[in-house]
Amino acid sequence: MNDCLPTVDFAKLISASLLRLRMKSPFFGTLAMFARFVPSMTIPYAATDGRDIFLNPDFLQSLPSQQQDGILLHEILHAALLHPLRLNEREPELWNIAADIVVNGTISRVSGVELPPGGLRDERWEHLSVEEVYELLRETDTNRFKLTDLDILAMKAGDLGEHHPARGLTPPLAQQDRELLAAHWRQAIQQATSIARTTQWGKLAIGSEREFETVINPQLDWKAQLWRFLVRTPTDFQNFDRRFVGRGLYLEALQGESVRVYLAIDTSGSIGSETLRLFMSELNGILGSYPHLECDLYYVDTDLYGPYRLNVETPIPPPEGGGGTSFVPFFDRIAATYDEHTQAVCVYFTDGLGEFPPAPPVLPTLWVVTAGGLDLSQFPFGEAVRLV
Repeated sequence: MNDCLPTVDFAKLISASLLRLRMKSPFFGTLAMFARFVPSMTIPYAATDGRDIFLNPDFLQSLPSQQQDGILLHEILHAALLHPLRLNEREPELWNIAADIVVNGTISRVSGVELPPGGLRDERWEHLSVEEVYELLRETDTNRFKLTDLDILAMKAGDLGEHHPARGLTPPLAQQDRELLAAHWRQAIQQATSIARTTQWGKLAIGSEREFETVINPQLDWKAQLWRFLVRTPTDFQNFDRRFVGRGLYLEALQGESVRVYLAIDTSGSIGSETLRLFMSELNGILGSYPHLECDLYYVDTDLYGPYRLNVETPIPPPEGGGGTSFVPFFDRIAATYDEHTQAVCVYFTDGLGEFPPAPPVLPTLWVVTAGGLDLSQFPFGEAVRLV
């Protein structure tokens, strides 16, 4: 990296800011101890690749102390929450916008810390995970979100334009290094949480518990969760090789078996057209990946439309609905028609914002919940996973 020498005492600026952060918040002060700060005159402001936090010393010195703390905390959170690692194949700029919305929402709740001018905010989504915000951004007008050079997520050189200020700042990580980095920050979050609790800071009252939970306890991909449901039946299947979980594969041992899936798609007015297309795409994926299934499809708002008996060769009928949301009709119908001698599960695609039945159904239920939908812990029965 061809950087000019900084013209200020970078180490002194960082040391002072870290001391202030520890005084303002035991949690974030501890988290900051796991970060490594690198001066860089190549970038105009700040950047991180998840390993290092790069800061322009002249820019840092130009800020008042509360904003110095804000830009440091901004980059620390990007790194600790593994935002560069979690990018995967997503569109980098939209992902950076989503990550900024979550991080800046968290910082806004820390007393005595300010963001420099230009930080992105959207209070509607600040409590969500970045994956959820990203999906919501894909469904909305993003023109009002203008990503500045205030900070840069620079995980892969190929993600950056030819003249991007962070291009070449850091090489991409090998898979083993990615895993080590993720373990490093999980340990940091766990230690910071432990210290915060012993200093009367208590539960993370920062509005982004869901985002920290994403790092500490990564969610199993919902397709892998579905596979686990399909083999967890009253008789169970023997000799199941769980190395294949989540790969969209099925085993020879299952070819002679069949499982009925009662699948409900929420078509209420709260489900947008883009989300509905996503639901239909996932339904196609289920039918193509699990040929031993017998699938009964229902569209549901406050009424029930169906059932439609589907397999991989059956055309999927167009969605019906558009009214309010109630989960009761679907489960009432299944209770009335279910053959107890049939191996079966229920799968419900929804945002979770509706009326639940007063008692849980007999069949195991998997809720597949949209980005920004009901908190997974609020589902009264079954298992819930986020569709992101």
